[in-house]
Amino acid sequence: MRRVIDHVGPCDLKSDRDRFWMLVRSIISQQISTAAARTVRDRVVALVEARSGSRRVTSASLLTLSVDQLRTAGVSQRKAEYMLDLAAKVDQGEVQLATIGRLSNESVIGKLILVRGIGRWTAEMFLMFSLGRLDVFPVDDLGVRNAMLRLYDMDPSASHSDFRSIAELWQPYASIASWYCWRSLETESPTD
Repeated sequence: MRRVIDHVGPCDLKSDRDRFWMLVRSIISQQISTAAARTVRDRVVALVEARSGSRRVTSASLLTLSVDQLRTAGVSQRKAEYMLDLAAKVDQGEVQLATIGRLSNESVIGKLILVRGIGRWTAEMFLMFSLGRLDVFPVDDLGVRNAMLRLYDMDPSASHSDFRSIAELWQPYASIASWYCWRSLETESPTD
């Protein structure tokens, strides 16, 4: 990991303080390219703006839209349902994003996975990139695992416990180490 850090440079892991929009973007981005997700997000913002006069996507502004209206922005039926489920749970106070940061990592995950379309991985990304939690290890993230396989010369059939054993060495900064794993995939091999 030291070679990766030396090669990549200082960590610039940033937090997104708009918690609701971060979760909506995560739902939109599932299983589509970055460019396609950006286009759909822009269209959703345009729909909200046309309806409310504001470009800020909130639970209340999203709830003014129907599944069919969201579909005109390129959102799939299922993702539109997920987005509206999130908006309803936030609006009704089932998921309290303003105070969710006071909870433990596992409690945050437990609250978020109650929303259709949000699983553990999305909740972990929320912990890292919205709440700024420094000790999150997203064991199911393919990029992190691929980087670890390469950096630690691991067997491709390594188990979750094998990855977690290495990640224990990263505590209490597993989020930062994960960030370096992602960056290592974008640069030439620091292991050479």
